[in-house]
Amino acid sequence: MSLSVAARLAGRELRGGLRGFRILIACLALGVAAIAGVGSVRSAIEAGLAQEGSALLGGDAQMSFTYRFAEPDELAWMEETATAVSEVADFRSMAVAGTGEGAERGLTQVKAVDDAYPLVGNVRLSPEMPLSEAFAGRDGLPGAVMAPLLVDRLGLAPGDRFRLGSADFVLMARLETEPDAGAAGFSLGPRTIVLRDALAGSGLLEPGSLFDTDYRLRLPEGADLAALKAEAEAQFRDSGLRWRDARNGAPGIRQFVDRLGAFLILVGLSGLAVGGVGVAASVRGYLAGKTSVIATLRTLGAERSTIFATYFLQIGALALVGILVGLALGALTPVLLSPLITSALPIPAVFGLYPEPLAEAAVYGVLTALVFTLWPLSRAGEIRAASLFRDAMEGGSLLPPARYLIATLALTAALIGTAAAFSGNLQLTLWTSGGIAFALLLLALAALGIRALARRFRQAARGRPPLRWAQAAIGGPRTDAISVVLSLGLGLSVLAAVGQIDGNLRAAISRDLPDRAPSFFFVDIQKDQMAGFLDRIESDPQVRRVESAPMLRGVISRINGRPAREVAGDHWVVRGDRGITYSATLPETTRLTEGAWWPENYDGPPLMSFAAEEAAEMGLELGDEITVNILGRDITATLTSFREVDFSSAGMGFVTALNPASVEGAPHTFIATVYADADAEAAILRDISNTFPNVTAISVRDAIDRVSDLLAGLATATSYGAAATLLTGFLVLIGAAVSGEGARVQEAAILKTLGATRARILASLALRSALLGAAAGIVALAAGIAGGWAICHFVMETGYAVIWPSALAIVAGGLLANLAAGLAFAWAPLRARPARVLRARE
Repeated sequence: MSLSVAARLAGRELRGGLRGFRILIACLALGVAAIAGVGSVRSAIEAGLAQEGSALLGGDAQMSFTYRFAEPDELAWMEETATAVSEVADFRSMAVAGTGEGAERGLTQVKAVDDAYPLVGNVRLSPEMPLSEAFAGRDGLPGAVMAPLLVDRLGLAPGDRFRLGSADFVLMARLETEPDAGAAGFSLGPRTIVLRDALAGSGLLEPGSLFDTDYRLRLPEGADLAALKAEAEAQFRDSGLRWRDARNGAPGIRQFVDRLGAFLILVGLSGLAVGGVGVAASVRGYLAGKTSVIATLRTLGAERSTIFATYFLQIGALALVGILVGLALGALTPVLLSPLITSALPIPAVFGLYPEPLAEAAVYGVLTALVFTLWPLSRAGEIRAASLFRDAMEGGSLLPPARYLIATLALTAALIGTAAAFSGNLQLTLWTSGGIAFALLLLALAALGIRALARRFRQAARGRPPLRWAQAAIGGPRTDAISVVLSLGLGLSVLAAVGQIDGNLRAAISRDLPDRAPSFFFVDIQKDQMAGFLDRIESDPQVRRVESAPMLRGVISRINGRPAREVAGDHWVVRGDRGITYSATLPETTRLTEGAWWPENYDGPPLMSFAAEEAAEMGLELGDEITVNILGRDITATLTSFREVDFSSAGMGFVTALNPASVEGAPHTFIATVYADADAEAAILRDISNTFPNVTAISVRDAIDRVSDLLAGLATATSYGAAATLLTGFLVLIGAAVSGEGARVQEAAILKTLGATRARILASLALRSALLGAAAGIVALAAGIAGGWAICHFVMETGYAVIWPSALAIVAGGLLANLAAGLAFAWAPLRARPARVLRARE
């Protein structure tokens, strides 16, 4: 028979409506909608970042320098190239309100600007006023604007005075909107904006102090950004210049959004995998009811290929309906919810219909549908004309014919390859796909094990009929154990892993890290202040330890004469400026892993010691030449040793250390870490900030809180993705309950005939659902604990302990979800009339 005959037969089958396929459509629609929705939101954010690139950056282009202001030739090039230039200095400082014992102190990220700020966008203040009016101040003091969080923390109100360094300011307004906030990235303190000229004499922008300068450029209409970037980098190649322009005004945000979006889409694929289980179950159940039809067609001469093509076309059309519904939901839901999403996002987003994420979701949906329908469809073609009996689909080989098995494996490989191409991260895709495949295999084996246990321990339920009936149903040939464990287990596994990882990271941060971490980092300590600083700290009996070191900042620009990124790739060490120290002798707490330290009085060519783990990751070897740009000056040093550096304790650690003669003459400051009892921290902060107002104190405890909040947000986002998987799994449970309703009705009819009451039958149905749900939860918990341990141990390199509240919630969730699905379809078996049911069975 031809394909046209198969198409006509499929059309006739479709006239029967959606009966038996509602779950298939719903599973595909939900999985595709989740992926399309995440992709649409990501595209909206990317469009917003592109459209508002100049506003986010604060100009059409930006030239940045580390710990120095632009040189005259650099300024001249900017003024010649741009129609307007604005200078911004960015640094951390302590804001102090009040005097004496009652003074309040808070870490703030200060932005020191000029009269041209902002070149693009508007600053919104409360009370409303022009920024120039706010900077004018009152009573002879310069004005400042401050983020509401810091205003409230310091107990200030407009008109109150506060200090930055040794300079006094008057707070004129709250900073409600900062147009270029997105370009700043992660900061440890709320924002304060002042005029740079008002900081004269404050001690905060002295040579060697830690600050960055950004020069925002307003360019002529139609300026070639790529050409200007190339010209600037060529003309000022050895100056430490960093260029950014409106094509990517907030690269950190864009990269974060891309990576989080790709990860959530991969999490969404687990939802599609669970949906695939529902698709396979729907197809298998539907074809089981079509056994007589298929056998009749075979009797009339239909070939296997015709049978396969008929139901392939029918199920393909219905799968297409599910995919289209999912695309519609995924495209329209973000648009309809755009006011809520936009208000919650700190960055711009332009919502609309974006074809790329919809096409991506459609490809995922089509491949998933093919992977999970080929297997059951292949068995339909194996039905023979003589198989005119009800249970034909229950027999036969478990595996499909070789050609279908090969096609399924090829489609699975195509699905993984597509995910890798779309996400742009092959390693993450392979780990995610491997995790999903391993979890599905583990869950399937666990389901078979549960069936075997139910059969083995059936005698243990003697005397308890409801329990014995439940065990018989779980271990019987018509059991839905595999569907239940697979559908519930995968979503619960993801949630369990997220819960364990999040709980252990929080524990490591809140419990372990504070015991090892210092109380404060003190930065910008001038060389002539070190004696007084150490005298105050070391004389305090509540201070357990203090460490100090000279610190410069520099950018690793070249390795063995080649650009650093060509050698080290995108390693974090070469992505920006890094702390650099020097020491004549090997510090007591430092252990060399390879090589030797330089002699104490060495004054020859520059030598460098490098962190051993980072050196291995970057492929460095002893004798390599590393070029570091410090304050616009290139220093090329030879690697002579590798040393252990522990960055996990939040203590002092430098990737690179140089011999003193190579950098000692450069302007620099000192950094110190102080380990003190908690009740001594307030007095230390007060005394240091009063005596040395230019010194900035960074509370490690506050920094830990900020990191904890960030981790909580990531865990929440991942949990939403897992929740979508669980919802799909619940739909599969409903489908399993619907498909097994006939068997339960017949079972109830037989039990009633033998004298069973409705209460006992209900108890048996409830026990069956509860046992399978609890088993799915336990298996998912085991998978989640194993996955959480692997990530914490191998990726995060932290300790691990089972978070039992989260673990018990997973088991309870599995039990309750399956119990709810089972009881929702218990009414038909309970009201079944034995005579009618058994007569129909004859």
